[in-house]
Amino acid sequence: MPPRRPNILIFMNDQEQFQVTQPDHPCRTPHADRLAAEGLRFTRCYTPTAHCCPARATFQTGLNPSGHGVYNNILNHAALHTDLYAGVPTIGDLLRDAGYDLKWSGKWHVTKHRDPEDCGWEQLLGTSLGGLEHHGRKWEDWHQVGPGGDGTGERRPGELLRPGWGSYRHYGTMPPRPGQDHDFTPGDYRIVTEGLRGLDQALAGDGPWCVYIGPNGPHDPYIIPEKYATMYDPASVPMPASWDDDCADKPAVYQRQRQFWNQLSPAEQRAAVAHYWGYCTMQDDLLGMVLERLDASDQAADTLVLFISDHGDYNGAHGLWMKGIPAFDEAYHVPCLMRWPNGGATPGTVVDEFVTLADFCPTFVELAGLPPRDRCHGRSLTPFLTGEPAVAWPQQFVSQMNGVELYYSQRIVQTRRWKYVFNGFDWDELYDLQADPGETRNLAPRPGEPHPEREGVVRELCQLLWREAERTNDVVGNPYPTVALAPFGPLVGLAE
Repeated sequence: MPPRRPNILIFMNDQEQFQVTQPDHPCRTPHADRLAAEGLRFTRCYTPTAHCCPARATFQTGLNPSGHGVYNNILNHAALHTDLYAGVPTIGDLLRDAGYDLKWSGKWHVTKHRDPEDCGWEQLLGTSLGGLEHHGRKWEDWHQVGPGGDGTGERRPGELLRPGWGSYRHYGTMPPRPGQDHDFTPGDYRIVTEGLRGLDQALAGDGPWCVYIGPNGPHDPYIIPEKYATMYDPASVPMPASWDDDCADKPAVYQRQRQFWNQLSPAEQRAAVAHYWGYCTMQDDLLGMVLERLDASDQAADTLVLFISDHGDYNGAHGLWMKGIPAFDEAYHVPCLMRWPNGGATPGTVVDEFVTLADFCPTFVELAGLPPRDRCHGRSLTPFLTGEPAVAWPQQFVSQMNGVELYYSQRIVQTRRWKYVFNGFDWDELYDLQADPGETRNLAPRPGEPHPEREGVVRELCQLLWREAERTNDVVGNPYPTVALAPFGPLVGLAE
C-alpha cells in the first residue's frame, strides 16, 4: 500500500489556459511536460467559474460558489459577498488539524477578512488585506486622473482606448530594473523565491508538509521581460481556429466584448498571443525552479506535486481576451498535472475524466488521513493517483457563474458530446463538440424556431443541470415567470 500522508506541493498560477500545456502546442512548457511524463495529465479539468475569487474559494473548500458563498471578486465594491459562509473550512484549516506544516507564498483571493495565516498557513508572502480594491477605484480616485488619461487620445500599438475609463495596454516589454539579476517579472520571482525558502524549511522538518506557491502570471496584461516578450515570433503565431467568429449567433454581451477587442489589428493580436505564450513559458521556468529544489531533496518520491491554474484565458479565441462571461473552453479548461512517485499510478498516465477545482480539497483530506467532509461538492482524485479504478465518476461538468462585476446568471452543462449554456440574460448556446470543437456554431433553438431534435438534447442537458443544482443547493432562478427562463425547469430532472 502507498503512504497515506504524502507531502503536498501546490504550484497554482493565474489565468493559464489548458491549451498551452498540450504536447502539440507551440508554446514551450518543458517542465510541465516532464511533470506529466513522470506523473498524470488530466485532460478535462475545469474551473466552476472563469473568475479568480470564486474559483480559488472552490479549490480551497471543495465547494462550488453555492456552498462557499464567494460569487465574484471579493476585493472591490461590486462584491456580492466578501467572505466564505460561516463554518466553511479551507484546506489550510483541515491540513493544520492533521498535523501538516503549512507554508504559503503568493496569491490568496479567497476571503477579504482573513489572510492565509488566519487559515492555518505560515504566510511567507501573500495578499495583504489592507484596504485593497482590486480592479476598482474609489470615486475620489477618478478625480486624480491627469490630462490625457481619460482614454481618448491617439492609440498606440498594443493599447486599447476606453473613453472616460482610461487607455489599457494589453501587452508589452517590461524594462529591466536596476540590479535585477533574473529574467522574471519581479512579483512572481519574489513569490517563488519566498516559496522556495518555505520549501527548504518544510524539507528540514520531520513531519508532513504542504507548500503553496501561487504566482500572479500569466494574468493580463501580458507585460513581461524582454527574454520572454521576444521568445515567439508574432508573424508565425497561428491564431485560434475560432478567431474570426463574429459571435453573431451568440449572446449580445459576447458581441460587445468582441467589438472592443477589434481595436487591435491582426498583427497586434498575434503579438498579444506571442506575449501570452512567453508569459506561460516564464511560468514554466518558475515551475522548473521549484521542481529542481524538490527533486534535489530526498523527499520527492513522498511528495504529491500539483500544477494547476484557477481559470484560463480566451487568448484570441472568438476574437476575445482575458476571461469572464463568454463560456468558451479556453476560459474554463485549465491545466492539471500531478506527480506522486510513491502513489502507485503509472508514470505518463492520461486521465480523460471530468475533474473540477472542487476535487482537490477532498483529495488532500483523504491523503492526510482525515475523514471525508460532510459537505463537499468535489470527489477525491486518490483513485487516479494510486492507479485504482474510479467508480461511478461523473460524466458531465456543470459550472456556476453568477457574474463578474456585472451580474449575470449562467450555467454550463458539458458532456463528451454536447455543451449547453443557459444564459439567463440572453440567448442560450448549444455546441456539438464532436463536429465543432471550436464552439463556433450555436445550435440552440430560438423561441419561435422549433427544432425537436435539438430541443431533445437541451432537455436532457437541463435534466443534468437541475440534478446537479439540487446536489449543490444551487439556485438558478425560481418559478416566477420573469426569471424562470431556462427552457426546461427542475421537474424535467427531479421528477424522473
